[in-house]
Amino acid sequence: MARFIVVVLDGFGIGEMPDVAESRPQDCGANTATKLLDHFPLKRLPTLEKLGLINTTGLTRSVMQPSPHANWGTAKLAHDGCDTFMGHQEIMGTQPKPPMIKPFQASIDSIEQALNQQGYPTERISRDSLQLLVVKGAVVIGDNLEADLGQVYNLTANFNHISFEEVKKIGQVVRGANAVSRNIAFGGFIPSMERIFHAIEIKKDQQGKPAYIGVNAPDSGAYDEGFQVVHLGYGVDAQVQVPHQLHQIGIHTYLYGKVADIVQNDSGTSYTSVVDTDEIFTLLLKDLDNHQGFFCANIQETDLSGHQQDPKRYWQVLEKADRGLAAVVDTLVASDVLIVMADHGNDPFIGHTKHTREQVPLMVYSPGITGVQVGYRNTLADIGASAAAFFGANPPESGCSLLAPLKLEKEPHSF
Repeated sequence: MARFIVVVLDGFGIGEMPDVAESRPQDCGANTATKLLDHFPLKRLPTLEKLGLINTTGLTRSVMQPSPHANWGTAKLAHDGCDTFMGHQEIMGTQPKPPMIKPFQASIDSIEQALNQQGYPTERISRDSLQLLVVKGAVVIGDNLEADLGQVYNLTANFNHISFEEVKKIGQVVRGANAVSRNIAFGGFIPSMERIFHAIEIKKDQQGKPAYIGVNAPDSGAYDEGFQVVHLGYGVDAQVQVPHQLHQIGIHTYLYGKVADIVQNDSGTSYTSVVDTDEIFTLLLKDLDNHQGFFCANIQETDLSGHQQDPKRYWQVLEKADRGLAAVVDTLVASDVLIVMADHGNDPFIGHTKHTREQVPLMVYSPGITGVQVGYRNTLADIGASAAAFFGANPPESGCSLLAPLKLEKEPHSF
């Protein structure tokens, strides 16, 4: 049996999508990778250089050069916006559906009714004519203030007053009562509910009117101790994604970091709530030493550096990831495939703290195969389709395999 490995450098895009001027004018000029390479022109990322990073970006001011031996391509985003959740669902083979944009205020009645019908007591908190829901005195529900406004609702919980298992059940009720693209149920051991209430903030719409109300997640203290999270997506069918399709033929799936938090992998191994880049690679390398199958790891600290608009930290994380990738490459044999990519951009020079809608690099490595251009792909789902084809599984909902030009020794793998 062989290994198919995907490493996602979260937020490491290579230039704005063609539709940015229309769909996200705030992202015009975004190019995460090229701007970082130009900002640190004398520094090298030797593994990414060999894998073909400069092949994907085009020439920059960097001392790094294109690699004639690299197998590389690029991919566009098929999902609207530039969301980590939908990006990873797309990687797993989902055909993205257009998201609904709806402030929490427009959904509060239906969500409260659904919760009450399931026996969950609720109360409302008001701020400047906007309202949040509080469930069992322990979970606060409102708009997500970090993602694109109106597309995500958050459930912020205090585990001193309620278990994560019950929060997940509440999350499922909320999920069934609204149609925005994502609901996130999370929490931690927070000293008091007052800490959450003090983190409530209001955001204005494009007309300058208060329209969105939610909890500032970092300020709430949810991340400080015992953080746990589950992401609940709209229109995502896990039965047509790669982990399920591989399970049907006995192939095990291993997920690491944020991808484990957001992709359903009931029959596989998921390392959830892991953020540290070195820890991600330590877990991945341990499993590569002992197991075969499909592996997907998300390097989240790149994305966090973009949110902080911190190029120096971003580069430091890339250096850590580069060392981790070197160790992964050293473990590979001719029957293995490694794909290094991103899920969107997060330009640390753009001037705002949200994701940027960018195309992503595709760097493909398999020992003994060199100099192959795998093309300009129209969807991230081509990665999921490639993993299914590699193992001889049924294809996922969307995507086309990019493996054919690589002429692997044995494709598909049958067991």
